[in-house]
Amino acid sequence: MKRDEFLALALRNPVNAAVIDELDRLALPDAWLVAGCLVQSVWNGLTGRAVDHGIADYDVFYFDSDTSWEAEDAVIRKLHARLAHLGAKIEIRNQARVHLWYPAKHGLPYPPLTRSTDGIDRFLTQNTQFGVRRAGGDFDVYAPHGFDDVARLIVRPNKAQNFSIANYEAKAARWKALWPELTVIAATA
Repeated sequence: MKRDEFLALALRNPVNAAVIDELDRLALPDAWLVAGCLVQSVWNGLTGRAVDHGIADYDVFYFDSDTSWEAEDAVIRKLHARLAHLGAKIEIRNQARVHLWYPAKHGLPYPPLTRSTDGIDRFLTQNTQFGVRRAGGDFDVYAPHGFDDVARLIVRPNKAQNFSIANYEAKAARWKALWPELTVIAATA
């Protein structure tokens, strides 16, 4: 699979397309639609399922040096108001402030990031390390490991990430139930 095929399948999901368009209109700094909603839309295209099958939420990352909760909350409210008509659960996070709350929530260290793609690099699964955003009249696609695992329906742990094997196994099991065609690579300590 090449970038353009990945992008075409991901954008067949109208929610993905609408979120990306709205991020472009809002001009949030370093804003990307990321992770499962992209990959799962591609899986759905490859397996002949409805474009939104199994998608729990749509994740948006942006990077703003204002790390106050008030600033992030204002962005969350604005984006939710603009996208409410989609009826989708949209999760928005300022990657500049993740290190402030992540250790308390997950019990794992999380060093400060310098850009949104750093957050993508830290995903639990390597196969969801994707981001898409508008770039002028085209799209930027962030795919540090390429497209082979997505095309081959492979779920793989992110070995570069200090992560919970239990969380990986739970996520992989949920996906395997929704997309039985997946091959899940076991996580090891």
